[in-house]
Amino acid sequence: MKPIQLPLGVRLRDDATFANFYPGANAAALGYVERLCEPEAGWSDNLIYLWGSEGVGRTHLLQAACLRLQQQGEAAVYLPLSELVQDGPYLLDDLEQYELVCLDDLDVVGGDRLWEEALFHLFNRLRDAGRRLLLSAATAPRETPIQLADMQSRLMLALVFQMHRLSDEDKLRALQLRASRRGLQLPDDVGRFILTRGVRSTGALFELLDQLDQASLQAQRKLTIPFLKETLGW
Repeated sequence: MKPIQLPLGVRLRDDATFANFYPGANAAALGYVERLCEPEAGWSDNLIYLWGSEGVGRTHLLQAACLRLQQQGEAAVYLPLSELVQDGPYLLDDLEQYELVCLDDLDVVGGDRLWEEALFHLFNRLRDAGRRLLLSAATAPRETPIQLADMQSRLMLALVFQMHRLSDEDKLRALQLRASRRGLQLPDDVGRFILTRGVRSTGALFELLDQLDQASLQAQRKLTIPFLKETLGW
């Protein structure tokens, strides 16, 4: 296989796994993306489009799908288009060699004729090769800034899921899931204390958990409200 040469800095997060994803209202999207990773998935199941605002878990699911395929010994590639748009649509060349292609932030290339044409041809090559395509964007297919009519019609063939933000209770459970997989116990009162401090995005919450994990390990102390106040200066 001819490897794709990606710019430095593009890599999968080790913690972006299906097991680490708390779905909340996104259980259907999680289930179908996991199904996409099954070897027997047919072409009708091979095109999924996830959309929603930043922080709803789109990138997590795309990276988790890539990791799952790689763990199964199959080739998969993840391309964050918001980071790569300046590199040009040549990045889409030969991607049909991969079993799964994950394109994040599809909407950022809307309105660029060369990118749109490259996407259209990639879609056709993947379909003809029986490969899988997982797309992510901030808007629904009908609202994307993509202007190429043929590409718009291709997006209409996708299985579409709107991704929703987690409720505060879901955020608590997501934090506890992450903590438990690190061997940490995060009691309800401690988790709710974190949420009341104004840390709202799941990304920021998980980064805070990373910090607390390191501090807890170094101090050999459990996660308690006094420990959080001491460690974070709250």
